[in-house]
Amino acid sequence: MTSIETPPVVVVLQLTGGNDYFNSVIPYTDSNYYDNRRSALQIAQDDVLRLDDKLGLHPTMGPLQEIYQQGDMAIIHGVGYQNSPRSHFRSMDIWHTCEPDIVGTEGWVGRIIRDLDPRGENPVTGVNIGQALPRALVVPGVSVASVADLSTYGLLTNIEEEARRTKILERFSNMYGQAIGTGAVKEYLGRTGLDAMKGADILKEGLSRYSSSIEYASDAIAKSLRDVAMIHTADVGTRVFYTQHGSFDTHASQPAVFDKLWTEVSNAISDFWADLREHDADDNVLMFLFSEFGRRVRDNGSGTDHGAAGACFAIGPSVAGGMHSEYPQTRSEALEQGDLAPNLDFRGVYSTILEDWLGLDAVPIVNGHFEKPGFVAA
Repeated sequence: MTSIETPPVVVVLQLTGGNDYFNSVIPYTDSNYYDNRRSALQIAQDDVLRLDDKLGLHPTMGPLQEIYQQGDMAIIHGVGYQNSPRSHFRSMDIWHTCEPDIVGTEGWVGRIIRDLDPRGENPVTGVNIGQALPRALVVPGVSVASVADLSTYGLLTNIEEEARRTKILERFSNMYGQAIGTGAVKEYLGRTGLDAMKGADILKEGLSRYSSSIEYASDAIAKSLRDVAMIHTADVGTRVFYTQHGSFDTHASQPAVFDKLWTEVSNAISDFWADLREHDADDNVLMFLFSEFGRRVRDNGSGTDHGAAGACFAIGPSVAGGMHSEYPQTRSEALEQGDLAPNLDFRGVYSTILEDWLGLDAVPIVNGHFEKPGFVAA
């Protein structure tokens, strides 16, 4: 864990849609890979960005290969859970709530925010960068600042008269209170509206102080990670960031789509860390990448269909770089319904972040005890 002076921060990047594990971290010496990827999806051995004598990255992931070689990236293999439904909605719901057997009501990241700020004193302890609030962040009574565009997020601060603010909050509370109920619900919604205004003030002030020599690209994930860097370097007390990119649901035309997505993600991540280093603000940050499932081992000629096991990635100067857990068996008889079989429960991966990085009790957040891969440096 980091020191008390620099509380640990987590940046979660969701690869929405089901990232193709088999073509992200490629077993380039394994004949089963070449037997199953026979179309344009097959990556030739000479084109794989080699990490060791067995595994390498997709050719578009050059910036991540550099981070890996520096020792600042961990690849966690075979992550998933038993009896994967291979449904985007259900699988993402499971990852978000840590509830594979029932429909969960609380998100794991929302629980983190509640543990870090139990009295809700800082409305920007948790920040989502994106259009909609993922279920991972939703917990009753926990406020999260959700920012679609940081450059316009603070415009509400132009309303300086307290009376006008109060009127807006009353209108907000009345509108939603009548639709959902009154009493505690109405009070909570009003408080959430007030938190949103406070959050807007805080983030707008942080934005005004930001400057950087890093030139991010103009795509969505680059803008999102630039916004994360802006808020983090403003030192407003945000402990958890969440953003996402996709869609990695590549049933058809996978080569072009996959190449574009990983080019964008890899470059954005590289620029983000360069930005943080420029501001001397990288030591207390851990970035975590996940997707709701991998994809089928055998391609369909144009793309890949929904699978099971996937890979997670952890990046940062406090990461124990290298390979963690085992790459799943690729032999046909070892596959589950044509998919790589998970050998590490995702809740164990979360537990490493929660306990070894954030210093929290993982059990009530992930709903149990699970094997923890050691990707956070001691």
